[in-house]
Formats: sequence, C-alpha cells, structure tokens
Amino acid sequence: MKFTCNQQKLSKALNTVSKAVSTRTTLPVLKGILIEADSDGTLTMTASDLDISIQKKINAEVHEPGSAVVVSKLFGDIIRKLPNEEIIIEKTEDSSILIKTNSSEFTVISLPVDEFPNIKDNEDITNTLTFDSEIFREMVKKTSFAASIDEAKGILVGILTEISRDKVSMVALDGFRLALASENMQSNEENSFIISAKIMNEISKIVSDDDEEEDIRICLGSKKASFIVGNTEIVLRLMEGEFIRYRDIIPSDSSIKVVIGRDILLESIERASLLAKEGKNNLIKMSIRNNLLTITSRSEEGNVREEIIMEKTGEDLEIGFNSKFVIDVLKVIEDDEIAMSFKTGTSPCVVRPVEGDRYEYLILPVRIPSM
Repeated sequence: MKFTCNQQKLSKALNTVSKAVSTRTTLPVLKGILIEADSDGTLTMTASDLDISIQKKINAEVHEPGSAVVVSKLFGDIIRKLPNEEIIIEKTEDSSILIKTNSSEFTVISLPVDEFPNIKDNEDITNTLTFDSEIFREMVKKTSFAASIDEAKGILVGILTEISRDKVSMVALDGFRLALASENMQSNEENSFIISAKIMNEISKIVSDDDEEEDIRICLGSKKASFIVGNTEIVLRLMEGEFIRYRDIIPSDSSIKVVIGRDILLESIERASLLAKEGKNNLIKMSIRNNLLTITSRSEEGNVREEIIMEKTGEDLEIGFNSKFVIDVLKVIEDDEIAMSFKTGTSPCVVRPVEGDRYEYLILPVRIPSM
C-alpha cells in the first residue's frame, strides 16, 4: 500500500472516523483505523467499536493498492501535527507504516488487517428513507437531552424514531421529562426504530461537519441501520425492546393554559436557579395568578423572586419544578412564545407551540415542601 494525500483532507477524514474508535476494549484492533487504498484513487477509512462503525471515503493518489490498520490516536496525532502539504503514506515490507513529508518522516506499527471487524454483514434491508439533514439535526437536538444517561434504564437511553406516511417523530424520556419533536415528511412505508441518544448525537455532529449539505439516506435492517451522508457511512446496532407507550403519558386535557415569552422565562429561571438548592433538586416555585407568573427559590445563602407578565386561562396555581429540567426544554425551543398547560400542582406540565404540533415537552413537577 502506498498513496499520497493532502494533510488537511486526511486529517478531517480521520477526525470523522475516529469517533467510532473504541476507548475501552481488550481487542487492540478496535483501537485502530482500517485504511484501504484502491487503484481507482479512492481512500477508504473505517473505525468500529462493534456498536457503531464509521466509514469515510476520500480521493487520493494511489501508487500501490493495499490496506493497513493504524493505531488511531498515534496516527491521528501525527497527521494533525504535520504541515498542510502532501503526505506520502506507505506500508513497508515488515508491515510498518511509513509517513513522509518534505521535512518529516515517521515509522509506526500496524495492526493485523484480518482481525478488523467486517462492518457490513449483508443484512437484508427492510426499508430505506431519505431525511433532510437540517431537520434531522434539529430533531435530535430537541429530543436527545431528555433521554436517560443511566445505562441501567435500558431502552430509556435511546431515542425512538417513528416514521408514518406523512410525518416523522422522535421521542426521548427519562422518567422525569419527555421530549417529542415532529416534522412533516413523506415516506412510502411506516417504520420505527430506537437508537442510543449518545450515538444519535454523534451522527448529528458528523452530519454537521460534512462540507456538503446533503440529505441523509437511512437503510434499515432488522438489527442494524446505515446512515449515509455524502461519502460517509455510519453503521450501528438498533436497540432491542419495546419503547414506553409515551402517548399514554401525555395528558389529553388541561384546565390551565399559559402563553408566555420564551426568552424572558428562560432568563428568569436561570437567575432563580442560582439559589435553587432546596432539597438538592434545584427547586423553583411558580405561582400563576391572574396575568402574573411569579418564580421564587431559596437557599441558605438567600432567596430570589422574579415576576413575568403572561396570558392565562383557567384557575390560579402554585407548582414546583427542578429548574434544570425546565431550562433544558426552553434552550432547545426557538419560538418567541410558548404555551404551557397545567392541571394541578402535582400533574405534569406540557409545553407546546402556541400554534401547531412541532414539539411537545412533558415535565414532572417537584413536590413543594410545606412551610
């Protein structure tokens, strides 16, 4: 194997595939990146931790076709530190990897190519769909924060994606809050799948880093999915199990509705959260009376009171929340105004757009200690 490639192009491709390199493994080859140089001038780089695999193709001047597995961290560090010029990379007779520029020369070890996992095991594709990359990124952003980070919670670390004939929805929940984002999208078939929120965020970052704003093609199998954007392919395991019947959790009715400015509400809660230490659950209290929302919190260091003008229909209410859960929701919404629905001081709050159904957020209240 011998090829010449530009330093910046090679470095950027390595940054993409290295996201799939395993950091905790007893298999040395999983700490490597497979490099395959083809006679047609295509350089293919692949990394895998067995749960997610990333493959990136770039153009290079291939002098001798071949393949090698390089140690990801060392090889990547070397390439990133080299000047922006053409780099010659060659696999020597003793299977070492020679890296040369006009002024530098490195020799590093390689790992056995035949031990590298095959990321494509010819699984039958049951459905293929095309996703607008910007919509995909926005939907992941609007839902992933609500997935559990506790691996012991199983399916709750994932995001459920539901595809119908005219709409796609993503849902995540962790037992304290629920996030649902929906967008209009045409599909020939209905389908659903669950992917770890952590992996969905990685896919979103890779899509953002891609130079060309291309659509994402998703190929679904029974146990795996492939996300293809431009010259990058991400292969991952689908999570197995049945997702919670989230529609049964979202209240179908409410007796109190508030319409309020998102920015001013976010800023007020962020200020109130500075003193929201009561009971170690970041407690803030919301008092909804007439056309005024009053937010209070307290700690041993002091207390705070914020007042916001709002539009209200229904009865007055006092309710408590973990400030972090409300802030997380408000940060991913871009609307100037939001609608908040309540029923009682112990029932969930549901946040929706003033018009439409592009998102729904459910936040469980925190019991307010008796004074």
